[in-house]
Amino acid sequence: MFPALRLFYTGLAIKIWGSPRCPASLAELQTCDSQKRLSSSGGRGSNEEVQKAQREAARNRVSPTSPTIFSRIIDKTLPADIIYEDEKCLAFRDVNPQAPVHFLVIPRIPIARISHVNASDTELLGHLLVTANSLAHKEGLADGYRLVINDGRHGAQSVYHLHLHVIGGRQMGWPPG
Repeated sequence: MFPALRLFYTGLAIKIWGSPRCPASLAELQTCDSQKRLSSSGGRGSNEEVQKAQREAARNRVSPTSPTIFSRIIDKTLPADIIYEDEKCLAFRDVNPQAPVHFLVIPRIPIARISHVNASDTELLGHLLVTANSLAHKEGLADGYRLVINDGRHGAQSVYHLHLHVIGGRQMGWPPG
């Protein structure tokens, strides 16, 4: 390799990987770049959400059955922009939207996490998905949308009441994390 080109790649390697090693091939370069992107935090807003989720995870370890902000929305002691409700679930607009259309679908019964469901919750979970799909179409998301369920600390769950985020109205990026 030409010395000037090697110097350029070494500088680039330090900037990307934090070390002067040079990738052996284009495949290694692409793999390392993908790993770097996967390990990055994604910016200030997502860092704040992750920190909030970590605080809630610690609080949830102490009292996993305490009422949540969603409990107050369900019993209507906290106002929300409710777009749908039935005997099993409630849907409302997210107060911190991440896209032009961003709403949540939550079950009326308190289930803390998706990892806490069991076979007896199958019908309810199906109902939540069908409701999310129906509302997405009513909200004009014919070109597609993303469904997100955060679970636990590493999943950046900030409210320990199962909820589906329905996000759309713009092109989503990949990978999501």
